[in-house]
Amino acid sequence: MKILLIHQYFLEEDDPGGSRWNEITRTWTEQGATVTVLGGMMHYNGSAKRSEYKGKHFVKKQQGAVTVWRCHVSESYNKHFLGRLWGYFSFMFSSLWAGLFKVKGTFDVVIVTSPPLFVGFTGYLLSRLKRMPLVFEVRDLWPESAIDTGVLKNKMVIRLAYWVENFIYRKAALINVLTPAFYNTLRDKKQVPEQQLIFIPNAADFSLSDHLLQTFDAAAFRREHQLEGKFVITYVGAHGVANHLEQLLDAGKVLEDTPVLFLLIGQGMEKKRLQQLAVEKQVKNVRFLDAVPKQEVFKYILASDMGASVLKKVDTFKTVYSNKTFDYMACKKPVLMAIDGVSRELVEVAEAGCYVEPENIAAYNTVIRQYLNDPKRVQGEGENGFRYARQHFDRQVLALRYLNYIRKKVTKEITIKDALVQEHR
Repeated sequence: MKILLIHQYFLEEDDPGGSRWNEITRTWTEQGATVTVLGGMMHYNGSAKRSEYKGKHFVKKQQGAVTVWRCHVSESYNKHFLGRLWGYFSFMFSSLWAGLFKVKGTFDVVIVTSPPLFVGFTGYLLSRLKRMPLVFEVRDLWPESAIDTGVLKNKMVIRLAYWVENFIYRKAALINVLTPAFYNTLRDKKQVPEQQLIFIPNAADFSLSDHLLQTFDAAAFRREHQLEGKFVITYVGAHGVANHLEQLLDAGKVLEDTPVLFLLIGQGMEKKRLQQLAVEKQVKNVRFLDAVPKQEVFKYILASDMGASVLKKVDTFKTVYSNKTFDYMACKKPVLMAIDGVSRELVEVAEAGCYVEPENIAAYNTVIRQYLNDPKRVQGEGENGFRYARQHFDRQVLALRYLNYIRKKVTKEITIKDALVQEHR
């Protein structure tokens, strides 16, 4: 099977961040599929292109068995709202051009993963012009999440986004959603036929954690990084408006009399402001680290006592699974879950951590002090999360299930086309 994937944030081999699609495509190529990716030239938290991309609009690379065409993204991305919007549109146009004139050969299917939403239009045009089915993936309910967090305010852009969303849903042969709440929303509120929907969620990468769990010296790592004697709660991910990490600074302040240390690993638009805020509030037990590759991230998680999943308190985020939650579970760490809705349900059903109301500093204070006095709970919930994720959220298993859904859909489309051809003969 020949697959064309359009993913603006497909990671480089040494990039930090969520590597879900890197792992999925690796599994697919191991199963004999040929995968070509149209990816962006900017990291989703970055502010500039890599030097190898400066002055270029298209660069062809090989990442393992996956062929990647890096396409232009405006460097105004992540500087302000209009810059972000132009970053989306610049990739929409450049990926369309690459799909039409750079990528050679035919494909059985084109897959688009969003956000950004507008790249779905690229996928639709390529599916029509190259006569292949379109599979559209919803990683986030956009534009709702952008509206709820205050990132998207322009009424004309909002109307356009809703129109594009509705158009793509109608044109896609298959729509994958990453949470059960997304599934229900598309089916019940957005009137997407259920036979068009599949559910392949975020998942845990055991290929990395299993090895480290056997070989990694957490005690030595803690000594090397001045973590000894601390109850380390690690947050891994974006430092943006949606994450509202200011709540972790406030939680750190009220826990100054304890050995708690919040370790914030990542980058994003809000990071400099958060660092300055920590200085102004004289928060001593929050440490900021730059983003690191995933293997190094897993070492920090394994050397921690808990992992934190944090988002702003808005209703749309009740529908999301956080990528980092599965990384914590794969590393046998209990989750401090500051996201309500399906993420809270996940942790509570798995008995893999504890929910704390987002932005409720008193709740942070109470919950974390309970863990400080109960090391058996910390260990037990970490083990629970690992077992639950292994049973329900193994990325390799889900990647194979995803590929089977696509194969069935492609086979069905080919059968229908053949029948139509026979009819007209």
